[in-house]
This record gives sequence, structure tokens and C-alpha cells, in this order.
Amino acid sequence: MVPLTSDAALAEALDQLVAREPRFGPVRKLVGHVPLRRAPADFEGLAHIICGQQVSKAAASAIWARFKKRMPDITPATIDAMPDEHFIESGFSRGKQATIRGLASHVLDTGMDLGALIELPAEEAEARLTALKGIGPWTAQCYLLFCGGHRDVFPAGDIALQQAALEIFNMRGGRPDPAKLTRRAKDWRPVRAAAARLLWTHYNFTRGTPTGSGVEAI
Repeated sequence: MVPLTSDAALAEALDQLVAREPRFGPVRKLVGHVPLRRAPADFEGLAHIICGQQVSKAAASAIWARFKKRMPDITPATIDAMPDEHFIESGFSRGKQATIRGLASHVLDTGMDLGALIELPAEEAEARLTALKGIGPWTAQCYLLFCGGHRDVFPAGDIALQQAALEIFNMRGGRPDPAKLTRRAKDWRPVRAAAARLLWTHYNFTRGTPTGSGVEAI
């Protein structure tokens, strides 16, 4: 399948999505353009997503901007040599600092190719990523979605996706948990990544927040 690496590919996937779930049609008309929001499939791309774990988008953006100012070239080697103060002064938690350092060490020790990883089936790539300490399903899925352009990954643990689904589908019992949203998203295969992008866009649009760049954070 064609990866979602261009606006044309995303538009085609959104067409498929609306055909599978017509209730997405009015949502697509309401929000207008659904941004592609691609990021490099490399160490820095994954580190950026780790930065966004469990914090607001605004907080993650501020932390990452400070981090990039201190270390413009973010690679396993530069992270390995970076003093702890750069992480601390940028606003990283100890846990995220340990995750990024651990990832850098793993790449340096094993030669793991994060760019080649996106060529694998999504389930296999996710399993390899989540085997690393500090990288859970949300982080792995967002890497495959934003950096890899995978068409059929869906980060059901993302609160913004859960809330948008609740609002669009009037789901019973309040905001769905990851398991419930994962079950619902099965109907959107094989273009669940397009559904995620549309749900994120709806969430931001209805709150008047920008959608042009960055990664939504849980």
C-alpha cells in the first residue's frame, strides 16, 4: 500500500475512510485541510516523540525548542556525549532522559536502523520499538504514523483521539479507553492512520488550536 507521505496519498486515504465510515464525511468538510505533518524517520524523529509523552503539546514544544537550541544536531553520538544538564535545563523528566539515552546507547551498540524499521509491517516494527525500555505503544505508533507514514496504525492511547471520537460518535460511557477505541477503530482498517489524523484535526479545530506541526501529546 502507498504510504501516507504526501497530501495526495492522505486525501486518497481519507476518501477510503469516509467510504467505510460515512460519519467522518461531515467532519472532513468541517475541518477542511487535514495536515500531513510528517517528520524524519530517524533518531531525532523518535526522540521528539518521546519528548511528547504524557505532556501537553504546548509543553512538549517548549521543551523541545530549548533542547534543540542547546543541541541542534541530535544523533545517538551527540546524545551519548551530552551532559545531563542539557536535559534538565530543557525540562526533560528523568524518565524521558533515561529513555532517550537508552535509545542512543542501543542504536550505537546494535546498529539499529530506525529508518529501515519503518519498512517493516507495523506490528513487527511496533514490537521491536516497545521492546526498548521507556517506549510504549503510543510512542511506537506515533513514530510509525508521523515518521514512517504507515497507513494503518492508530495510537488509541492518545487522549485527544479518545475525546474526538467521543464527540463525533457520541460513544456511551464517556471517553473511551484505549481498548474500546481500538475495537472501534477496527472498522476503519486499512486506513486507521487517516482516521487518527482526521480525529486530531477535529480536536484542534473545535478548540481553536493550530494543527500545522508537532505531535499531539497524551
